[in-house]
Amino acid sequence: MKHTKDFKALTADFKGVYEWFNGLSILKPDDIKPNTTLHVIVDMINGFVKEGALSSCEVLSINDYVAQFTKFCKSKNIQTIALADEHTNDSTEFSTYPVHCLKGTSESALTDEIKNADENITVFGKNSTNGYLEPEVSDFIKNSGKNTFIITGDCTDMCVIQFALTLKADFNRRNVPCRVIVPYDLTATCSLPNHEPELAEMMALYIMHTNGIEIVKNIL
Repeated sequence: MKHTKDFKALTADFKGVYEWFNGLSILKPDDIKPNTTLHVIVDMINGFVKEGALSSCEVLSINDYVAQFTKFCKSKNIQTIALADEHTNDSTEFSTYPVHCLKGTSESALTDEIKNADENITVFGKNSTNGYLEPEVSDFIKNSGKNTFIITGDCTDMCVIQFALTLKADFNRRNVPCRVIVPYDLTATCSLPNHEPELAEMMALYIMHTNGIEIVKNIL
């Protein structure tokens, strides 16, 4: 027999999630230790921000803020790395999403604002929504000596959540304590067919929260 769920009964639960969301705090920069912190930018590239089939006004709206935070990190000697979609023409991801961010094209490049904020950003290409699965990325993080990770970028309910949860789970698996922080004001999702961006983003943040990710409104 198929188990049925009364989704109407979830109204009260969603109210609680909404109240949690509205109560997000602002993290003070003094609460961050620069020498043990890594800022990870996810997919703030032209193909999601300014051009191409998956670019969106929602992601564009955080571009300058992520650039400002990147500049702040540089001023505080907090290292920044970036993940960037770099697909080949035969990428199997194109069975789910439109063709986007082909390797070597302008779509797969960081936006000028991000690049100008810190000319020393190390960029790692990725061929899926989960950048942590790229061996170069996971090896770099494991060998970085960092235990605090601030994740910014897009999309909150796709690439950001997958990276954050896999990072946290990998450190847990190895019994290595870490702090993973996702500032809401420095992340965004996008509008796609059959995709409710506000609901998807709120639930992604809540799911990260219930899995030990520290969700804050911003870092000021």
